[in-house]
Amino acid sequence: MQPVIELLVANHPGVMARITNLFSRRAFNLEGILCGPIGDGRESRIFLQVTEDDRLPRVLKELNGLHDVLGVMLRYDVPAGVFDPRRVGEMKMAS
Repeated sequence: MQPVIELLVANHPGVMARITNLFSRRAFNLEGILCGPIGDGRESRIFLQVTEDDRLPRVLKELNGLHDVLGVMLRYDVPAGVFDPRRVGEMKMAS
C-alpha cells in the first residue's frame, strides 16, 4: 500500500492551502486528498496519499511545524481504493 499521511488540523480557512503549498514548494506530488470536519467542526482530519520518497521524513517534520497542524501520522494501512475517483459514481447519495 502507498503511504498516507493522516493530519489532525484546525478547521478554518487557509489551512489546506498552507499544507498543499508545503508540498508544492518541494515539488512533492499529492496522489490523493480526503478531508472532512470531525467532532464539533473545530477540527478536521486530512488524509494525503503520497508516494514513497526519500524526502518524506523531512515533509512530515515540516508538517508538524505548521501552526494549524495538531497531529501527524504516517500510515500504510489505508486502502488505495478510498482515493479512487472512479468509485465516486458507486456511492449512493442520500435522498
